[in-house]
Amino acid sequence: MPIKVPNDLPAHKILDAENIFIMHGSRADTQDIRPVRILILNLMPKKIETETQLLRLLGNTPLQVDIELMQTASYTSKNTSQEHLLKFYKVFDDIKDQKFDGMIVTGAPIEHMPFEEVDYWPELCKIFEWAKTNVFCSYFICWGAQAALNYYYGVSKYPLEHKLFGIYEHDVRDKGHYLFYGFDDTYHAPHSRHTEIREEDIVRVPGLRVLSASKDAGVYIVGGPDDRQFFVTGHSEYDRGTLEGEYKRDLAAGMPIRPPVGYYPGDDTNVAPTFRWRAHANLLYGNWLNYFVYQRTPYDFIQPNL
Repeated sequence: MPIKVPNDLPAHKILDAENIFIMHGSRADTQDIRPVRILILNLMPKKIETETQLLRLLGNTPLQVDIELMQTASYTSKNTSQEHLLKFYKVFDDIKDQKFDGMIVTGAPIEHMPFEEVDYWPELCKIFEWAKTNVFCSYFICWGAQAALNYYYGVSKYPLEHKLFGIYEHDVRDKGHYLFYGFDDTYHAPHSRHTEIREEDIVRVPGLRVLSASKDAGVYIVGGPDDRQFFVTGHSEYDRGTLEGEYKRDLAAGMPIRPPVGYYPGDDTNVAPTFRWRAHANLLYGNWLNYFVYQRTPYDFIQPNL
């Protein structure tokens, strides 16, 4: 089944060329099926790039997915055109009376700041609180995961001596968990962050558990109570060239940056990076969408009057 996106969303043309099954809104609205409603709060500066990455993974499942894109009202992106934001993005006041099967909150390049100093922190806290009753299952990415763990459970983030940057091997801790259905015992995923959460803080919180971790990158996936929240510290949604783009950007800016770990064959930055996390990225998002959103959301959660 397809993912429903606006006809003129830039991601539409890209995904169509990749044979990701997408459907025009007009056709989707005539089908006698309740689509899975997913809200994406996109906090990344390059919103078109991030929305395309997420839609690619959400569209590679048998489910019909209806996407709503949201931005913060208290901070305006400087890296995405206002035309795009006004045309395709909602703010919290536009959707606060709605309910969603699932919500994805992206990362943001603001890890060096205390949470309370982020311009949109009060608004984000309002959204996190609203999600308790209006979202059935939430998926938080990188800084979004750290922010949500802090808001809901008081878990702290800690600065790293050097940026964690590259492709790292991870172990599946709970091999019977449906989030890892079809996974190998070990798998790879990208990281790009300056801060970390620590396992000793996670295990002190009733209801939280570390589902997957890396000996080099630390905690990767944390599950919340009743599997209605997942906190993912890396970026399995990244494209092949995303880390390379970050690396070259920082080099050009004269910033101290090391080549991404485990990314370039033979650590040769002149060789195209190997794409070795795509299969597990598709499994991760497909399993979340199927087992924890589609199969578990009560029908009357979204349609309370039926």
